[in-house]
Amino acid sequence: MATSATSVLADLRADFPLLDQSVNGHPLVYLDSAATAQRPRVVLDAERAYLEQRNAAVHRGAHTLAAEATEEFEGAREAVSRFVGARPDEIAWQANATDALNTVALAIGVASRGLGGEAAKRFALQPGDELVVTEAEHHANLIPWQQLAAQTGAVLRWIPVDDDGLWTIEDARAVITEKTRVIAFAHVSNVTGMVAPLAELVELAASVGALTVLDACQSAPHRPLELGALGVDFAAFSAHKMLGPTGLGVLYGRRELLNALPPARTGGSMITTVTMEGAEFLPAPQRFEAGTQPVSQAIALGAAVGYLTDAGTQAILEHEHALAARLYDGLADIPGIRLIGPGAGRERAGLVAFDVAGVHAHDAGQFLDARGIAVRVGHHCAQPLHRRLGLTASVRASVYLYNSAEDVDTFLEAATGIRPYFGV
Repeated sequence: MATSATSVLADLRADFPLLDQSVNGHPLVYLDSAATAQRPRVVLDAERAYLEQRNAAVHRGAHTLAAEATEEFEGAREAVSRFVGARPDEIAWQANATDALNTVALAIGVASRGLGGEAAKRFALQPGDELVVTEAEHHANLIPWQQLAAQTGAVLRWIPVDDDGLWTIEDARAVITEKTRVIAFAHVSNVTGMVAPLAELVELAASVGALTVLDACQSAPHRPLELGALGVDFAAFSAHKMLGPTGLGVLYGRRELLNALPPARTGGSMITTVTMEGAEFLPAPQRFEAGTQPVSQAIALGAAVGYLTDAGTQAILEHEHALAARLYDGLADIPGIRLIGPGAGRERAGLVAFDVAGVHAHDAGQFLDARGIAVRVGHHCAQPLHRRLGLTASVRASVYLYNSAEDVDTFLEAATGIRPYFGV
């Protein structure tokens, strides 16, 4: 597999069977990977082979199938940990990224109720402590902290965004104080495409003794990521956004923190000893994996990160940057379109959200869908951000390694017809 940015599409697009179809009489142009990515055959085949040949309960049986299933299951954990620059015992399987973020918030809530022993006291919140998010957060990295604040008496504060939906490290400094205990933020915004000043924010958090919780859903699939080196305390990302299956998310946490964090969900598979009076829990990551695990999904994700590694994460990033610039510049030339996020010449991820003057986002999306072009419309689970921008919804086009310049041009040609079609 070649790794130059210009050859990514030529080498990889044919590996994705879903892309080889027509929608509404037009060749499919899939520009909704920020919502969910398509899966290459190698990922589909990996999950199917496991289900057909090795399906068994992991960590629970002594028979051959159980041993083989366990080995493949833990092998997937090792593959994912290598991909994001972590240790295997710092990677815990969750139902999705939302679940992973909730796991951290709920566990801090458990510690704040005095549970979890001496090690958990470091997480306990008191009334008046502060939790900080940004005004641009996905609901998954906002509502859990709202709930935690309400339960503990902590105060939720947020870093405001400007008229373009952006924020700076200076904005963060104005909000973060010595009372700040948690700073939760997206590495890459799913609406604006802004890349957060991560290193500076981690440094700022350390200076006040706050934990950092990173939403990596829009970064893990698209750019080289070394979580251990970045210094974040916790991170979450989704399998289905990185060529993997639905029903699986990943929680990363620094080893010493995961082992001190009390689990909020309990049951089988995460215990050492159980009596009628109490229980003792396994170390991380198993202490956060109660019940039957998403085994086939984890194995599929292991295959997905292998595929991404072979493609070359830096090559994918460069390919997406080129397509994002093409998207942005093309849309900027269309009268009546308002672009959201970083302006021309500024770094942005491979997505562009926009508003079409006089046309509701859902109508614009249906117009594009009639021409075989799949984009995302709505508030993208970021209502506060849209409200700050004076919008109820927007249209978002997002690219991935299997998209081409031709995809972008087809989209842009169609986008020029949205306002004329609706008589605006």
